[in-house]
This record gives sequence, structure tokens and C-alpha cells, in this order.
Amino acid sequence: MRSIVPDYLTDVLGDVESDASGETAGYIPELAAADPERLGAVFATVDGEVYGVGDIDAEFTIQSISKPFAYAMALADRGFDSVLAKVGVEPSGEAFNEISLESDTGRPRNPMINAGAITTHSLVGPVGLTPAERVERVVQGLSAFAGRQLRVDETICASEMASAHRNLAIAHMLRSHGILAEDPRAVVDGYIRQCSVLVTTRDLAMMAATLANRGVNPLSNEQVVDQTVVRQVLSVMATCGMYDAAGDWATQVGIPAKSGVAGGLIGALPGQLGIATFSPRLDVHGNSVRGVSLFERFSSDMGLHVMEVPPTARAVVRSNRVRTGADGATRLFRFQGAIRFAGAERIVREILETAPSEPRVVLDVSLVHSIDDVARRMLLEAARRLAQDGHEVIFVDPEAMIPADLGEKLW
Repeated sequence: MRSIVPDYLTDVLGDVESDASGETAGYIPELAAADPERLGAVFATVDGEVYGVGDIDAEFTIQSISKPFAYAMALADRGFDSVLAKVGVEPSGEAFNEISLESDTGRPRNPMINAGAITTHSLVGPVGLTPAERVERVVQGLSAFAGRQLRVDETICASEMASAHRNLAIAHMLRSHGILAEDPRAVVDGYIRQCSVLVTTRDLAMMAATLANRGVNPLSNEQVVDQTVVRQVLSVMATCGMYDAAGDWATQVGIPAKSGVAGGLIGALPGQLGIATFSPRLDVHGNSVRGVSLFERFSSDMGLHVMEVPPTARAVVRSNRVRTGADGATRLFRFQGAIRFAGAERIVREILETAPSEPRVVLDVSLVHSIDDVARRMLLEAARRLAQDGHEVIFVDPEAMIPADLGEKLW
């Protein structure tokens, strides 16, 4: 049997292929000359499966798609407080290249617009790195997200630097406010090198999948950044990643995303998959025309919007019954699925409403495939209180979903 996913991707790409609206990025000569007919899409799951159709191995520069990953590196290298002191997290409602700074602090409004991204680039790596060492840290960090070694396209870099007047103006403005602490031109040069890293659609999907997988690259199994960093990055992508089209994107597509003016577009759906598309023609916001159409289809067809209402938490309780044997009666609770706070609350309520009178209580989590820390603590606390009431409490937990001593401090 042939896989369903590639056939679906082929059909959807065929539906958008005829759309010739939009233009390549004309303000950068090398990007203006890109083949506008290129088209590709890739799904990468959090367990490392990759499905792709079209020009998925054609190389192009990462451009602004580097911004969330550089932001992740800065947060990991300098800490949240240091980065947030220099770059905000509020949507600007303006184009990506606007000089959008807070009037009172001079901070860029968020790390997804150029002002914020230039600042973020300056915060990657430990304090004291030379500009060249910082670029090396960025390239190696992007490579870790992709799961393979990446490189800078020097031709694109030179082309962009020759017309970087607006970015230089932004950098000098940042320096005047004390947001940048070093030579603005050196920072802009490094930022443009960051944007000139060559990637493929396949690479971008794996980078997005690493974010979707709580910072762990699905292929290398490397923990690239901590999951607290990922939460911050995905949150900013959701609110700011599509520039002044972010509101429409959040309501219509609902996948944390980031676009680039070379035609790339990524989306990261936590716990499920990374998505990447490539098509060089851009709309007025600087986003890929066909890429946006593809994501709209993916979200609609497969229910990928992050605000899709999940199944009711009641489904976590599979059964609640009494089993009688030679050694007496046992109350058996069986749970299933993914358990978070609402599911754990439903389990605790089920136990309270049942008020077991049997000497033994079995909590069977063998059909539970994931449980977060809060839910785990709630189940352990429920078990501890059952034990205090005189019950013998037994966990059936073959996958060690709840690995803890019942005597540990729970709250």
C-alpha cells in the first residue's frame, strides 16, 4: 500500500500551482532572479518521518525564517531577562522592515521584525564573542535545528549587504538608544550572513519539527534548546511571525509560523509536526503567496488550527469497576490517552465520586500515551490520599509514565 500523505501533498500542490500572483523579492537582486515556478512542501513528524513533494531539495536562503531560531539561541545563551531587556514581544502591526521601536525604551517591539532580529543576532552566544565567532555560533545552531551542516551563500550575502541601507539605519538607531552595544555595521553584516544561510524545504520542515518536538531534533535526537525556550519562541511566532498579516494568519490558519522573502514558510504544530513550503512569489506583506494558500489548505483539511477544541477530558477515564478474587475485592480504574490538568481533574473527580470501599485500588495507566507534570503530580497526590485512607494503592504502569515514589513531596 502506498502512503496517503504524499498523494495528498501532490493534490494540494497541484491546486495552487497555477497561481502566478505576487512577485519575487525585487529589492535584493539575487532573490529577484529566483525561479518563480519553484514549488515544494514537506511534512516532518516529531518522530522523524518526512513526507515531501515538489522542489524540496532545491537550495535557497533562509532569510527571516532564521529569526525564531536565532531568538531561541539568544534565549538559551543569555537567558530570558537579558534578551527581554533588549527586545519586546508585542506585535508591531507594521511591515517587517519598519523602524519599530518603543518610544520610551527604544526596544524593538518583537524579534520577528528586522529591528528585533538585528538586536537578537547581537545577543547570540556568550558575552565577548567577536562578530565572526557569533556568526559561527548562529550557523552551527541553525545546523543543529536542521540536523545537518549548513553554510552561508556568499553571493547572496554580498548582494544583500550592498543594499542594506535600511537595516544599517535601523542598527544605528538601535545604537543611539543603547540597545546595540557594538559597531552597528558589524552587527548588520552578521545578521545578513545569518539570513544568507542556504537551506532546503526539507531542512526547514525538520527545523520546524524540532520546535514542535520541544526542542529535540527528531533525527539526531539532540536537545537543541530547552522546552521553556521553545514555548517562548512558538508564542512569539504565533503572534508576530507573519508581520502585519499576523492577525489574519492566527484566525484563519492558527499554526505558529514564520516566513522569509526567498519564498520559504514554516509552521510548527506542538507535539505533532513541522511544515515547510517553498514558492518565491511574495504578497504585499512579504509572505509567499502559494505558501500561504498551502497552509490555509493544510489547516482546513486536517484540523491543524491550534485552537481546535480537543476531545472532552471525560474520555481519559476508560473504565471504573470492581474485580473480586480469592484475595478480596479490588477497585480498578483504567485511564487512557493524553492527560493534562483537565484530564487529571476528571480522574480525581471520578475517584472522589466513587469513594472506593474496597481494600485495594488499582490505577491502570497502561493505555496513557502522555502525561504532563501537573497531571502526574495530581495522580500521585490522589494515590497518596487513598493510601492515607487505608487503601493499598497499586499503579499498573508498564511504560513508567508516572515514575515516582508515593512518598515524594508532591506539591
